[in-house]
Amino acid sequence: MTKHTIHQTTGTLDAGTLTLERALADWLADGRNAALDAVVARSHDADIAQTLNLLTPADAVRSLRAIAQERQARVFGYLDARQQTAMAGLMERGALAAIVSAMSHDERTDLFKALERDEQAHLLPALAEAEREDLNRLAAYAEGTAGSIMTSDYAVLAPDLTAGQALDALRMQAPGSETIYEVCVVDAQARPIGTVELRDLVLAMPQMPIARLMHGFVVSVPATAPREEAARQIARYDLIALPVIDEMGRLVGIVTQDDAMDVVEEEATEDFHRVGTVPNLSASLREAGIGMLYRARITWLILLVFGNILSGLGIAYFEDTISAYVVLVFFLPLLIGSGGNAGSQSATLMVRALATGDVRFSDFGRMLSREIVVAVSLGLTMAVAVSVLGAVRGGAEVALVVALAMTLIVMIGSLVGMTLPFLLQRFRLDPATASAPLVTSITDAAGVLVYFGIATALLNLGG
Repeated sequence: MTKHTIHQTTGTLDAGTLTLERALADWLADGRNAALDAVVARSHDADIAQTLNLLTPADAVRSLRAIAQERQARVFGYLDARQQTAMAGLMERGALAAIVSAMSHDERTDLFKALERDEQAHLLPALAEAEREDLNRLAAYAEGTAGSIMTSDYAVLAPDLTAGQALDALRMQAPGSETIYEVCVVDAQARPIGTVELRDLVLAMPQMPIARLMHGFVVSVPATAPREEAARQIARYDLIALPVIDEMGRLVGIVTQDDAMDVVEEEATEDFHRVGTVPNLSASLREAGIGMLYRARITWLILLVFGNILSGLGIAYFEDTISAYVVLVFFLPLLIGSGGNAGSQSATLMVRALATGDVRFSDFGRMLSREIVVAVSLGLTMAVAVSVLGAVRGGAEVALVVALAMTLIVMIGSLVGMTLPFLLQRFRLDPATASAPLVTSITDAAGVLVYFGIATALLNLGG
């Protein structure tokens, strides 16, 4: 068999993607298209896009041209944002305009906002007037709002229609709509007054008024609301699409489930980065260069170095205690590590609860009292375990010092980890900034002072 032979796929994503990669590589090398056509025909648009993401923008543009024109926009919509932008800068205006016109409204708006101003000005004249107006209207919404992720590809129904008339209306609107499985019913001023499911329309008698089929409770968000709020409403009410309204209460777009999933993924990624005190990367980790990774990590590491100096100063201050009881040093990493771990656990739970809305600032008092009980319980349990080791290594006095220190340090770590996210939210900062490294640094410094302070007092070394 030659290298262009198409092997039977195993039905897994990896096998299909690898076959597509080989076919594209062959085509880019010698221009023979037969094998590529066969593989593309049985590949999903998302898998094709995944493969194009691995190519240089120039090769990706060439490969996209080899795909049937009716599929190009769908494949382009699945590409990474950076790859889309890079490819758009290499494409002829007519070819780019054709793809942009065929893309869904929200996807082409995202692409348009990612382009440079001169590229935007170059593209707009090639689009139809209605498409230009739609692009400019959607692109006007601020980043991070529900309006910035909504689409204007939606269907609506009037309340005076029958089920049969509604189905006819949906047939006319379906080709240009993102979804028709759950449709808004709007009044004469385009304000949502209910929703109706396609399933109910299909099962109803043709003469049944949709006013009797629709659900009168409408969940919606303002276009200026945070996009996270839109994602939360979709998850809370298990919606297929969430209506977006303007300041007059009129329907201006919808946010679909797939857009909400993208928001959740991006927010989760941002939170993970902040928990590690790493700012958002402007590229994927695979594509990020050494310089980008260095700049993203060095600032917080330097700040935490100076924070950890406090631990060193604490150790220096209790130098006499350490000299008299060198065995105390053996337990130092164990104690401050336990405090940092307890603090990281507490901070992680609280950051997530604040992010999902499960906990609010008004809950601080109740959460604090509960955390104190939990922290004392954790500290005492860990103290029992470590006191045995303390007795073996240094006798009863050292065991008592270690046990008391463990209890207090775990309490301090837990309370710091719980309190910091609340304080940051109170000052309108991101609670995720109360990251594990930050909590650990604070707990380390406090742990050194508590541990050697207790040792100095109980071992009669204060003089």
